[in-house]
Amino acid sequence: MYNFINQVALVTGAGSGIGRMTALAFAQAGAEVVVSDVNAAGGQETVGLITDGGGEAYFIRCNVANPAEVEAAVRQTVDHYGRLDIGINNAGIGGKFARLAEQSLDDWNQMLAVNLSGVFYCMQAEIRQMLQQGGGKIVNISSIAGVRGMPNGAPYSAAKHGVLGLTKTAALEYVRKNIRVNAVCPVYTHSAMVHDLMSMAPDMEERMRRVIPAGRFGQPQEIAQAILWLCADENAFFTGQAIQIDGGMTAG
Repeated sequence: MYNFINQVALVTGAGSGIGRMTALAFAQAGAEVVVSDVNAAGGQETVGLITDGGGEAYFIRCNVANPAEVEAAVRQTVDHYGRLDIGINNAGIGGKFARLAEQSLDDWNQMLAVNLSGVFYCMQAEIRQMLQQGGGKIVNISSIAGVRGMPNGAPYSAAKHGVLGLTKTAALEYVRKNIRVNAVCPVYTHSAMVHDLMSMAPDMEERMRRVIPAGRFGQPQEIAQAILWLCADENAFFTGQAIQIDGGMTAG
């Protein structure tokens, strides 16, 4: 069990799924957690789950596609808890499935605004604060679609590839400033986004499961544990990495 006592973690998209489980895991490990989401009801529910378990959490509503809201969220985090040690940039959307030539410009722009620019805005605000206090840890949530093509999901795949580019570049730029930047790349993981995808066709769940050698979807708590591992001080030599959590999908 890693110890994050006296550390402050900001988790975006923490109102459900991987973000919620990550927020809960950090709280259980002793961190003070800022739960951020555009969905206030979901975010407040996560805070309630943390505090009911004896943890410390605070909710900030934030649309990561709006840089002013992101800057305000980081500022409020520091105002409330005094510092920011960990940034988990998880907020994202699933988008619509279509071949590249049939993708609408509106869907493309929305996808990049949330899943790529949103991560960029969060990293900028987090790094500026971490530079002031002498260091920190950032984990960005990419996807298996960030390391391989995703038929019918060009905007999503492009955004998640971009997240890895941001991760690696920031890691190189700030490694000597005591700021570590890594990413995780989950395969299909039980979440509202994946459940929406499964509803597209009666056999979609089976088709999705079939491509995973382990024969099952990931669990949010499995992704959360990998994120905590990357943020632990015991693993301080890890930076610029993209950890693929995929049940063997990219092994072949």
